[in-house]
Amino acid sequence: MTPKQKIATVAGVAGSLIAGGVIGATLLGPLAANAATTPSPAATASPNGTFKSNENATHESGESATVEAQENSGQRPGGAGGKFTPNENATHESGESAAREAQENAGQRPTVP
Repeated sequence: MTPKQKIATVAGVAGSLIAGGVIGATLLGPLAANAATTPSPAATASPNGTFKSNENATHESGESATVEAQENSGQRPGGAGGKFTPNENATHESGESAAREAQENAGQRPTVP
């Protein structure tokens, strides 16, 4: 291999590495930053523990007027006052205590594990 061929090969490899790094940073940089900053649940708790609704435009587009009204009034949507529906999945049921199952069967929100 001649010196010119060696230089061309090294320059090609270096250019490919740089181009790959730029493409990777362009594609993955915003995704990684977004994953760390955008909350995925419908709502989050602020540092002092109070309810803070998720006002992300994508989230808002799928929200009903009732849920938005609850959020705007500072209530956690679907929280207290909603109809309780127990999880009757067999896997879930296998880990429940008799006291919890009794509360669920009575239509109460369980207060015991």
